[in-house]
Amino acid sequence: MPKDNTIKCVLIIGSGPIVIGQACEFDYAGSQAARSIREEGIKVILINSNPATIMTDPSMADHIYLKPLTTKSIIEILKDHPEIDAVLPTMGGQTALNLCLEADEKGIWADFNVKLIGVDINAINITEDREQFKQLLEKIGIPAAPAKTANSFLKGKEIAQEFGFPLVIRPSFTLGGTGAAFVHHKEDFDELLTRGLEASPIHEVLIDKALFGWKEYELELLRDKNDNVVIICSIENMDPMGIHTGDSITVAPAMTLSDVTFQKMRDMAIKMMRSIGNFAGGCNVQFAVSPDEKEDIVAIEINPRVSRSSALASKATGYPIAKIASKLALGYHLDELQNQITKSTSALFEPTLDYVIVKIPRWNFDKFEGADRTLGLQMKSVGEVMGIGRSFQEALHKATQSLEIKRNGLGADGKGYKNYEQIIDKLTHASWDRVFVIYDAIQMGIPLSRIHEITRIDMWFLRQYEELHLLEKEISTYRVDNLPKELLLEAKQKGFADRQIAHMMGCLESQVYNLREEMGIKRVYKLVDTCAAEFEAKTPYYYSTFEAEIEKADGTRYVHNESIVSDRKKVVVLGSGPNRIGQGIEFDYSCVHGVLAASECGYETIMINCNPETVSTDFDTADKLYFEPVFWEHIYDIIRHEKPEGVIVQLGGQTALKLAEKLDRYGIKILGTSFDALDLAEDRGRFSELLRELNIPFPKFGVAESADEAVKLADELDFPLLVRPSYVLGGQGMKIVINKQELEEHVIDLLKNIPGNKLLLDHYLDGAIEAEADAICDGENVYIIGIMEHIEPCGVHSGDSNATLPPFNLGEFVMQQIKDHTKKIALALKTVGLINIQFAIKDDTVYIIEANPRASRTVPFIAKAYGEPYVNYATKIMLGHNKVTDFTFNPQLKGYAIKQPVFSFNKFPGVNKKLGPEMKSTGESILFIDDLKDDQFYELYSRRKMYLSR
Repeated sequence: MPKDNTIKCVLIIGSGPIVIGQACEFDYAGSQAARSIREEGIKVILINSNPATIMTDPSMADHIYLKPLTTKSIIEILKDHPEIDAVLPTMGGQTALNLCLEADEKGIWADFNVKLIGVDINAINITEDREQFKQLLEKIGIPAAPAKTANSFLKGKEIAQEFGFPLVIRPSFTLGGTGAAFVHHKEDFDELLTRGLEASPIHEVLIDKALFGWKEYELELLRDKNDNVVIICSIENMDPMGIHTGDSITVAPAMTLSDVTFQKMRDMAIKMMRSIGNFAGGCNVQFAVSPDEKEDIVAIEINPRVSRSSALASKATGYPIAKIASKLALGYHLDELQNQITKSTSALFEPTLDYVIVKIPRWNFDKFEGADRTLGLQMKSVGEVMGIGRSFQEALHKATQSLEIKRNGLGADGKGYKNYEQIIDKLTHASWDRVFVIYDAIQMGIPLSRIHEITRIDMWFLRQYEELHLLEKEISTYRVDNLPKELLLEAKQKGFADRQIAHMMGCLESQVYNLREEMGIKRVYKLVDTCAAEFEAKTPYYYSTFEAEIEKADGTRYVHNESIVSDRKKVVVLGSGPNRIGQGIEFDYSCVHGVLAASECGYETIMINCNPETVSTDFDTADKLYFEPVFWEHIYDIIRHEKPEGVIVQLGGQTALKLAEKLDRYGIKILGTSFDALDLAEDRGRFSELLRELNIPFPKFGVAESADEAVKLADELDFPLLVRPSYVLGGQGMKIVINKQELEEHVIDLLKNIPGNKLLLDHYLDGAIEAEADAICDGENVYIIGIMEHIEPCGVHSGDSNATLPPFNLGEFVMQQIKDHTKKIALALKTVGLINIQFAIKDDTVYIIEANPRASRTVPFIAKAYGEPYVNYATKIMLGHNKVTDFTFNPQLKGYAIKQPVFSFNKFPGVNKKLGPEMKSTGESILFIDDLKDDQFYELYSRRKMYLSR
């Protein structure tokens, strides 16, 4: 057995706080790696500064350091742990690779006798340094786009003169396409070249001839030290070259690639991986292919680490790339490792898929006022969703239903664009909603050839869209009482939701649902099994589809359902869907801990989620995983199939909470806090009545449903006013206004975007201090897990504030009010589980801003700071398994912990960076300080008022 037995202790480097370009996929990779290495009896030490991750959970490693990702921290850890023999930097994205390089340059690994595993320094250098990479491709005879390197402004100008426009500028050593740009016109070149040189840590860019309209593909590879290489997955970008892969709609397996070209691409990828260094681990290779009969292939780049695409490939195939890559880094050969899905074959195999997956990115442009919304080489999306179906059309529909942008799928929901100029503009300048606009264009009658000419999207994809449109047209000629069964089945097989079919026929969703039931058109569940059912799969990882009935010899008819329902008591946990600003990895952390706690209580756990980056969608987190949209129709069918004891909604953020009303209406038990209590907290009128009865102060407020009502209210309430819509997350649409004109403009704008919403107008407490508390309640007892004071004043969204635990200057009188209010509110709302309450403190009076009876963004932060498994306790209380009094709480924290928000403004040059009531941060890190004399605390405190915007 070739495992390297000299390795007794491994340091894993994480990826730090979440930014655009580097999200949860590295929490997933790091968690898998830590588990995989510890299975071998090897000690794991881990460094990561992100408190919201599963990866930094005490149970994940032997020692966890929540420290800044710097060489100073690395030296401290290596001094504390002389037993560390090896470092694995391939699980923490570009951040970990760059830190590993810096430590190597400073001689740190050599000084402490630590060897690098999973990659070698040479491979990082070759793949990151654009010039070296170009030379390597020339040497091994692999075509690349004509390109030259510039490390000065003058050199860049010379290259541009030689190549002519359009051009691409790509900075070296950056992540998520930072600083990269297309240059169409000479006038823009100087500014974009300067930006590229500044973005690169070594001030170097590669300038290459733009391959406009070429098709883009990615391959995910694994290689062992015996030089066995397997290709796990081929991924095709529906969008052509010119849009960052993180912002592209991607499809697996590749759909429009001829077999001959695929074989050529495989050989090239294997040759590239073997030539960049002698290491065992994972790699991601990107290619461009000319859109003509010749299908010329050009290599774009290679990343010697796990990536966003490898998380996607793992979820698409069921092959746990990070887990196997970690074992290979320890010296194992692929043929010695077990296939995790079948448990009976080896890991030296290439998955075959009998289904299609479609990934669609999720953007948050509404948070970046004035941002350029056109998609290009620089990644701008904050998350992604994945749909699994038996056809491209079904997977595409399921992915669009997962996005949570108030669309029911492609078209057929009355929300498409109808303006010709607008449609052409959105197709020409790749827009974030282009996936929907293509459908609108076909509906308007714009020929496929014209759409192809503008977008360069392959005709195969456009014809798939056209088929959907023709089916919609045909169904619209029927009514619900005369729709033929075969048409309804075809619509369901192509992914149309009941809501969409109802829209086509002008009837109710429930009528379509009932018709399906009558006709026996029911969802069936299929296993994601990596081997197209050639071997029996052991992992309970499912997706839904529709099949025509099969008739047996005896005349009985049936459809084949691979999800067998057990007779154990079950609980469903609703996941949080795609990452976005205001709802990130923290809720995935809570869902995973909820699943683990329910399992400890003897329940069979069922997870429903559609985010491919996360630990919650790992095939062995829950007893059963349904990789499905967190969309009513899908959830209801799973619940009817599985018949659980109840559903947990308070761990999946606003996504799960929004479904609570539907669950309640359909008589499905919500475990923990009731729907009525959740609604009471969201409905400002009802909530304020409650506060009045409890004699708890709150800012003067009123509710308005029109601009007229808002202006009248303003006279009673006094400016400045905080305006916000109901039922939103991350402060969406919140603004502080200081006069009637601003108020009117903002209200009109809000009601245009969220029609029929109740707007809340609060008197804004200028200059108040903001604080928040998280607590666990069982309906009778309340335990406050943490009280945090915000460094920024009230008015900056809590997610964008630096928050200190415990508070740093709230007196005993104020603290007592916070504790009393928290307990009173938690009990009055009959909370069972978690609750988060936010306060504004002015003149020693504590006012209530809002209460959220659910897991909050700060729960993982408090759990990490105090070293306590609070979500585990809260879940056991929701299940009625325990009371608060059953737990012995023992929080451990020397000094203070500060939650520091992290922003991704660098992706949006020219955007207003001021902070206000609408959240803009994409992630957070944790900082521990011994006392308030710490320089970093001083720095934060001195800048606290700088960013407040009205």
